[in-house]
Parts: sequence; C-alpha cells; structure tokens
Amino acid sequence: MSASNIISVLLLLVLINISSNNINGVNAFHKVIEKMQSKSTSLEVVSHLHRTGFHFQPPRHWINDPNGPMVYKGVYHLFYQYNPKGAVWGNIVWAHSVSKDLINWEALEPAIYPSKWFDINGTWSGSATKVPGKGPIILYTGITENHTQIQNYAIPQDLSDPYLKKWIKPDDNPIVRPDHGENGSAFRDPTTAWFNKKDGYWRMLVGSKNKRRGIAYMYKSRDFKKWVKTRRPIHTRKSTGMWECPDFFPVSIGKQTGLDTSYDGPNTKHVLKVSLDLTRYEYYTLGTYDTKKDRYKPDGTTPDGWDGLRLDYGNFYASKTFFDDTKNRRILWGWANESDSAVEDTLKGWAGVQLIPRTVLLDSSGKQLVFWPIEEIESLRGKNVQMNNQKIEMGQRFEVEGITPAQVDVDVTFNVGSLEKAETFDASFATKPLDLCNVKGSNVTGGVGPFGLITLATSDLQEYTPVFFRVFKDATTNKPKVLMCSDAKPSTLKGDTGTDSTEKMYKPSFAGFVDVDLADGKISLRSLIDHSVVESFGAKGKTVITSRVYPTEAVGDNAHLFVFNNGSQPVTVESLNAWNMQKPLKMNQGAK
Repeated sequence: MSASNIISVLLLLVLINISSNNINGVNAFHKVIEKMQSKSTSLEVVSHLHRTGFHFQPPRHWINDPNGPMVYKGVYHLFYQYNPKGAVWGNIVWAHSVSKDLINWEALEPAIYPSKWFDINGTWSGSATKVPGKGPIILYTGITENHTQIQNYAIPQDLSDPYLKKWIKPDDNPIVRPDHGENGSAFRDPTTAWFNKKDGYWRMLVGSKNKRRGIAYMYKSRDFKKWVKTRRPIHTRKSTGMWECPDFFPVSIGKQTGLDTSYDGPNTKHVLKVSLDLTRYEYYTLGTYDTKKDRYKPDGTTPDGWDGLRLDYGNFYASKTFFDDTKNRRILWGWANESDSAVEDTLKGWAGVQLIPRTVLLDSSGKQLVFWPIEEIESLRGKNVQMNNQKIEMGQRFEVEGITPAQVDVDVTFNVGSLEKAETFDASFATKPLDLCNVKGSNVTGGVGPFGLITLATSDLQEYTPVFFRVFKDATTNKPKVLMCSDAKPSTLKGDTGTDSTEKMYKPSFAGFVDVDLADGKISLRSLIDHSVVESFGAKGKTVITSRVYPTEAVGDNAHLFVFNNGSQPVTVESLNAWNMQKPLKMNQGAK
C-alpha cells in the first residue's frame, strides 16, 4: 500500500467529489508523519482503555494490511504490515504470528524487512502460495532506492519447520518489474497464485492503475520464478483509481464449503475483489473466469465500481482470503484502522486491529457473498443471558443485563410482523445507502424501524453506537427494501484536540442494503463488541458493517447494551443470546 505525503489540489477535488457522491471510506491515505513514525511506546505505558479483548493485535505500535495468510502443517500463519518503532505508518516490516486455532497467537520474528536493493525502501503487501514440491512461497511488493514498485519472492529456510520461522529473499529477485508500460509508482500487492493443470502455468495478479482506470495485470509462470505478463489484464474498470490488494478466488455454487484457489471445476463462480486507494474501501464482483482467454467477466447483476458490493460496508480494508484445506473453508482477514487521531494513537501507543476472521460462501441467490465469524471464536464465550418474545413498542428500549457489554457476542432475531407501515422507498437512494442512513438515523421515527441494538452506551445515552435496520417498501415491486446502519456519530463525547488532520477524530456512519424478502417477518443481527470495535452481521452475514468507536464514559463496566425500536410498528425480539467474551490465553506476547 502507498504512503502519500503531499495532498494536492487535485486530490482535494477528488475527495470533495467522493463526499458529494456518498463514497464512504475509512480515514484515507497513509500519511507520512515523520516526527511520529519512530516514536516508540514502552509496554508499561501502553493505554488499555480502548484496546480490544479478543481481536488480533500486537502489544503495541501500528499495524495495517493482513498479508499471506495460510495454514501449513497444521499451523495457521498470519503476516501483517507492522511498524516496530511507532504507532503511525512507517518503518514497515512483515510481522509474523502463528496459531493452532486462529484465536491464540504467538509472535515470531518478522519474516521480511527491507534489506536488499529490491526492497530497501519498503516491504509492502502480498500473498502466500503453497507450491507442490517447493512449499510456501511469499510474493510481495518491494520498493527500490528510486521508489519503483517491483514484485519479489521469499522462501522458507526450513520446510520441515511448521512455524516457518526464517525466510530467505533470493538474490535473483525481482520476479516482475514494471518494464512494459505499467505505472511503476502504482504497481503492487501480488495475489495468491493459482495453477492451471491444462497448460501447466501458474498465474497471479498485480494491482495497478492507468490514470483513473483500475487495473489487475496478470502474470504467468511455469517455474514460479520467470513471470511473463499476459496480453491483456484480467480485468480493468474506468474511474476507480488504483486497485490495491486484489484478491481472486472461486466460490462453490450450492455447496457450503470453500474451494482451493486453483480449483477449475463445474458449478463455480469467481470473485474479484479490489481495495480502492482513492476511497479506502473495497468492492467485489461475481463473474466467470475464462481460463483459455485469461479474462474475467462480471455477471453484471451488481455495479462494477464504487457502488458495487462490499465485503464489509464499514471500517474494513486491505482484506485477504485463503483456503483452509484442514476444514475445507475459505477464510477472510481484514484490517480496521483507527478512527481517532494520529496524536491519540501515539499517546496510547498502538493503532489498528485485524478483525475476527470470517468464512466466505456464495449466497443461495448466487448474487452475493455471505460472511460469518469463524466457529473457533465461540470457544471464547462465557456467561450467557437470553431474552425471548420481548415486544418492543415505539420509543422503547430494553437493557440486556447480566453480561459485560464492552466485550460481548450478541445474536438477536427480530420479528417485524406486518410490513403495512413500511415507508415508501425513494429510488434516488438505490445506490446510496449511506445518504439514506444519514437522513433516516436511529432517532428518526419510521414505520417499520429503526430497530436494532444500542451498543457501547451510557445509561442515559449521552454516548452510544446504534446498529439498526429500517424497512422500506419498493413502490414498483411492492417488495421490502431493508437498510442496515452502524452509526458512530454519537459514540463519544470526546472532541477533536486541534484543527490539524492528525488531531481530528473520524466518527462516520456506515450503511448497506440487506437483500432479504422478510417473508416470515424475521431478520437477524449479530454483533461482536470489543471495547472500540463493533462488528455487525445482518441477516446471517448478507451485510456486514464494522465501526471503530472511542467512548469516554461507556467503557468497561460502565458500558450498556440495549435493544430498541423507534418505529411505529411494534417489533418483537423473538430470541436473543448474549455471551461474555473471554480473552484468548495468548495474543502475541513478546512481539517486538
């Protein structure tokens, strides 16, 4: 990923355009803050006020993109972009952690760090591929002395070691240079490679751009060393800007299992996901991959661009999937950056979390993906409380008592009953869920909704983060149109500490539509709440939204959790389960 240290007038115009078109993203761009990037914090003074209890974090300092996730000899590996010297972006290395269960993590020495001419100015994001006969191979972007972005590889020193503690960067790097018209300043983040048995070639993608056209270049190789660019990119799209962290993989039609990245059988669709450098959010399309022409064609059922489907409609970026062949599932990792200021990050001594890994499946409709927290997270569940058949009239809220609301897993099913009172959907919002959420917030009375959860709240709602649904009715089809929102605007009483961008907090609302017919009147919401993280899964993972929040009063034992309804139509909590969440026994202790 790039580090931008000059915000030009053109960039400001782009951001204004983004705002006016409801292009919602997390705090954009890795700004280089030289005075802060090597300001280390000792473990003794790291602030634990908003640190997570059960999410992946090192003990201190900055993290961003998850890199090269895989499972090898029964051990899960996660590499990630890490600043070992400070709590803002800079000094980036490939940190390395291992786990037996994706919950408890042991930190090892960094796998890759700048040391040779082909990566002396940066070891940026990439992927890992398990190559038969050769073992795991890391592909990553190196930054040269003149700041050209090139693609390199690294190999384990000892394939018999399941922890893969030591990695070697061979001297025959790089394997791919921007020598054929590519933009050398926007040419990064190689994907996991896949193998075509029919022609004997490996293939991988590299993200890029040409002016404002996003590009995924394709390269192929027989020996995983000599790579040749194919005649055409696998896919491009105008007006989307730089495509960072591309991901390309198959999903099964009709089966609840994942597929190996190289799978080339019947009853599949392919997913192309890209991270947009301009907006700092991601989108994906579903489509068909022609292995003979090396071309990917989206189905066309959803937008191929800024209004497209998202893996997560909130604070979520630089995601990476891998195929877990021990359980036949595809797992998604994603990074959530901080929404407070860089000054606050430096004071507290840490920044960034990796979100709970999620399984990835094709929805039964074939038109979107669905996501769900990995089953292993349930091993951290402790005390359970329940609520059943609780009717909520307009303006009512009921507290979920007997648990620790700042560190909890809550899963609730609402029954909305009749849809007669549903508001008519304004078609001008068809691709603008965030605009609709900003107009129809959690306190704006509706017909069917808003209803949902009030998380990380004070008892008097001076601070709170609502996660909620609102049901509309499409006048043309007479079908329901369901909006899901997670709103951080009222999440904290804390104000900005200054006028500089490094001193400002980011408190956005996030929103997406949920594709459900409500034939039985039911819709579910699951939220993983962890001090400063609220991960919410609507309708069993059809729509996912993550928010980062920093309450000042609703912290620890002073936080509260409610169910609420501000719609004129009563809704019923058909069932609610909430569990205290315990901390993992190990979370990267000893990381440097």
